[in-house]
Amino acid sequence: MELILAKQSIIIKCKLQASIMMGNYEYYYAAGLFCRLANQIPAQDLHPGALHAFLQPLLDTYKPQNERESYLMKMLKEYKTAEEYDEQMPQLLQMGLADQLSEG
Repeated sequence: MELILAKQSIIIKCKLQASIMMGNYEYYYAAGLFCRLANQIPAQDLHPGALHAFLQPLLDTYKPQNERESYLMKMLKEYKTAEEYDEQMPQLLQMGLADQLSEG
């Protein structure tokens, strides 16, 4: 999979505030974006269930600063993780940690 597709999909969904996450690739990128917002660094090798467990308390306590952050959180809260996991998912998590959810 081209990693940029998951990135672009999440950015567009947050900008338009439309749609839902469609798979773990988007989930891992979105999780990285959110962890950057929450100033948290998850282990890079977390499988979907463990990443979900890591995010839940953060999602319950983080106060979003704008509508895009709110929508990102909504998608993360509503997504039901699949068991699939491969070597691209840690890369997507790292990409999200390096990026910002901008207003532009």
